[in-house]
Amino acid sequence: VQLVESGGGSVPPGGSLRLSCAASGFTFSMTPMAWVRQSPGKEFEWIAGISVLGRSTYYSDSVKGRFTISRDDVKNTLYLQLNSLNPEDTAIYYCAKDWTHVGKIPRVRGLGTQVTVSS
Repeated sequence: VQLVESGGGSVPPGGSLRLSCAASGFTFSMTPMAWVRQSPGKEFEWIAGISVLGRSTYYSDSVKGRFTISRDDVKNTLYLQLNSLNPEDTAIYYCAKDWTHVGKIPRVRGLGTQVTVSS
């Protein structure tokens, strides 16, 4: 199993980023996926989940209305569009497989991509 995140970077408040997660080694199209993040000195935080075929998406209150999770089952890739970023969004962002319910932090994750929001 491999999950490889990319797309992170440093942006000013109000900026946007699009994160990608290339998946391999498992049947991506049949696997619910999620994004989680970890800010410095804090625990992991679940922020978004997507069901098989992308039929349903779910978000934490902290990102609802600003972030959008999506998937491309042909490319075996998970995405997270981040808009209206603020300094509290600074964190390492991880994609994760086998997500089951709101708030769940899946055990199998990638190595992450750093997002820094600063003026």
